[in-house]
Amino acid sequence: MIYVISGIKGGSGKSKIATNLTIELAKQGHDILLIDADDQATASYFMAFRNETKQEEVGYTSIQLANKAVRNQTLRLKKKYDHLIIDTGGRDTVSQRAAISVADIYLIPFAPRSLDIWTLEKVVDILEEMTAINPTFKAFSFINKADFQGTDNQEVEKFLKEAANLNFLPVSIGNRKAFANTAAQGLGVTEFKPVDKKAIAEFMGLLSYLTNIDHLITRPWYFRNQFLKTERHVSIKAIRQTLCVRD
Repeated sequence: MIYVISGIKGGSGKSKIATNLTIELAKQGHDILLIDADDQATASYFMAFRNETKQEEVGYTSIQLANKAVRNQTLRLKKKYDHLIIDTGGRDTVSQRAAISVADIYLIPFAPRSLDIWTLEKVVDILEEMTAINPTFKAFSFINKADFQGTDNQEVEKFLKEAANLNFLPVSIGNRKAFANTAAQGLGVTEFKPVDKKAIAEFMGLLSYLTNIDHLITRPWYFRNQFLKTERHVSIKAIRQTLCVRD
């Protein structure tokens, strides 16, 4: 599976999602390649921090690519890995479009801010244009850096649900310090101490959707109902497993 974590607005937490997704899939025993296609190279800095922290136990491979090389090298390397995760910058660039051209899943986090939601129309335009090149990819949005009070989350959710060609995932990842603290050490949110149970539960909710993506694509309403029934169980189980490992 080729996951592209992207968007056209900086600061929505794309690299946070890409690096945590990489780490969690690797912990499941998959061979993962993380491709940093962002000019800011956040995922590469993360890898450097992780090399210092984990040394011989990094758990995945990371490379940097740009422009047309994103497409060409991804196609060349995809048979060597179970999953490829491409982290692109928050702009409409050659690198981003090259990534979408080979994507299976295009994942777009939105922060509940007016400047982020104003980019939605442009995102939809890009999806329509790229479908002509890659007709099989599926695009999903969700709320990242969610507020803990107020109505902004609900208002953004309404806009995302109405967007054409963009499937809304009913998961919300809060704007928690745990993600920033873990990134500074090159760690995933499930690896960090002290444990932030809420941050872990939220990310595991997103992971639960993504690791059952076939059901999500073919039977979205059935899967959504099943997820809502089991969300609390999945999250608590994930937390307990993390606590056991860390202890």
